[in-house]
Amino acid sequence: MSEQRNSEGLLSGHRVLDLTDEKGLLCGRILGDFGADVIKIERPGGDPARNIGPFYKDIPHPEKSLFWFFTNASKRSITLNLETADGRDIFKRLVKAAHFVIESFPPDYMASLGLGYDELEKINPRLVVTSITPFGQTGPYAHYNPSDLVLSAMGGHMRLYGEGDRPPLRISQPQAFFLGSLHGALGSMVAHYHRELTGEGQHVDVSCQQAVVLSLMNAAEVWDVNRMNYRGGGAFAYSARPKLGMLRQKRIWPCKDGHVCFFVAGGAALGARLSTERVTKWANDEDLAAELKDVNWAAFDFASITQQQFDVIVNGFQSFLDTKTKDELFRRAVSQALMICPVNTAKDILECPHLSARDYWVPVEHDELGQVIPYPGAPVNMAEAPWRIQRRAPLIGEHNEEIYIHELGFSREQLATLKSRGII
Repeated sequence: MSEQRNSEGLLSGHRVLDLTDEKGLLCGRILGDFGADVIKIERPGGDPARNIGPFYKDIPHPEKSLFWFFTNASKRSITLNLETADGRDIFKRLVKAAHFVIESFPPDYMASLGLGYDELEKINPRLVVTSITPFGQTGPYAHYNPSDLVLSAMGGHMRLYGEGDRPPLRISQPQAFFLGSLHGALGSMVAHYHRELTGEGQHVDVSCQQAVVLSLMNAAEVWDVNRMNYRGGGAFAYSARPKLGMLRQKRIWPCKDGHVCFFVAGGAALGARLSTERVTKWANDEDLAAELKDVNWAAFDFASITQQQFDVIVNGFQSFLDTKTKDELFRRAVSQALMICPVNTAKDILECPHLSARDYWVPVEHDELGQVIPYPGAPVNMAEAPWRIQRRAPLIGEHNEEIYIHELGFSREQLATLKSRGII
């Protein structure tokens, strides 16, 4: 699969010039997987993002970054120094045949090089330029240069993670930059649709902070309605109650070989009530959770129960769940409509029979490593415009000759001169 091309993708026939760093690399990857010809333009010597770990077999090397492998599959690579006049002239030649430019430089940087949207639009009026930055192109924070950690905090994401009695936490992998990239791809496609209708390109301004805010689910609404700042509770969820205060409800439960998500409820929540009643009966049939035998789940009310009373219920269910494996619980959940599901580990996901049946994991050949690596597969399946990883992530400047000589018409001598002058 190292050089497999997709001639029938959603974006086949369209070219993307990718100038992004880690803030926007996933955007180009998404467009490339849907068929676009994505040219990753790196500075001479390679993009600094190649040094982001983890690395293949834990060997730090710019050609072995697993982060780079994932975010730059389905792309070609050329090296080009945009801070030279000749480099900018070459870029403008590439823009003439491009459909998208995606970049993640600080606001106004591209304009300072004479490559802002107003200038590029003159070269190619149909061009869509997507800028992915931490806080967007305008506003008091526009020129701040935060990390993914800072953006996760300032977007409100970190407050939704962690334990209720401890400080907020960050998910260990990038979130803000990936969310910004995802919205960059979405915004690019909406602009593309507009271009197909009108013939006009446009500038798409993506704020990673705003993308994070859009991932907060109902946290903003909870504040708006109840004046409660929702926060992470680890294995628990918290309900605000006007008279009795917060109720801590268990959501993630240990079981015999890991953890499951299990929702306990009653009263008017019919589906959850029936599930809870069935789990109670299952436990009682095995002479477990005796303290739950007389609970009237139809009359159960989160608004009036005390935390002490609910903790008794939690202890009863926990004594039962400790005797069951994730698989036992999941099979029973499927057959009896129980609100229980396994909390899968990475190993569980890799071995998931459902994902295997849908051919989710895609083998990608890395000839330079003598290795085939399984990659996560299609986010969506479309029969008429299939998703496909077109190639493994490129080596530094791997396609310089292919693009500069065969497409732009440079001679090998010219290419050598450009390289010696630090232009490519």
